[in-house]
Amino acid sequence: MIYFDLLFGFLKVGLFAFGGAYGAIPLIRDVVLSYGWIEDEMLTYMIAVSESTPGPIMVNLATYVGSSQAGFWGALIATTAVVLPSFIIILLIMVLLKKLLKDPYVQAILRGLKPCIIGIILATGVFMILQHCFGSIRELTVNITAIFMTAVLAVIYFGSRKVLKKGISPIGLIGISAVAGIIVYGFV
Repeated sequence: MIYFDLLFGFLKVGLFAFGGAYGAIPLIRDVVLSYGWIEDEMLTYMIAVSESTPGPIMVNLATYVGSSQAGFWGALIATTAVVLPSFIIILLIMVLLKKLLKDPYVQAILRGLKPCIIGIILATGVFMILQHCFGSIRELTVNITAIFMTAVLAVIYFGSRKVLKKGISPIGLIGISAVAGIIVYGFV
């Protein structure tokens, strides 16, 4: 019987919890207290623990409550029940999007959006470089360290395209930037 209670209780949470984790807490509280699984004070402690552990609060709370009520199988059922509605909704959206992406009009819209997105990203990058290297428009200051770092990263990026023929990955460049930033700004 506890397995069905966990299933239906957390299915209710998964189906009707909108507004993110903090919006779901009142619904979780209502379900957990109505079934008498844990006391209100313990729920408060578990919310605090769930916020500090990796993963969504709803999943962490469902796993804990299921485990405390019915062991491993209870945790599995409660966690699956709270995640299942979102999983099914995402699958349905993906099926619809897959059909939509084949539509020539949708493809034309997406092809038209690509240059806009590239322009927005490029404009943001240029703005950030100018702001950090030369300050704001009101206070024109020259930051030699930022200019040097930008030049070194540009040489690494464009040089790697010549040497490696395909260039360095963005993640690799971010890693190099992080290490260089720690060395230059952390120790200098």
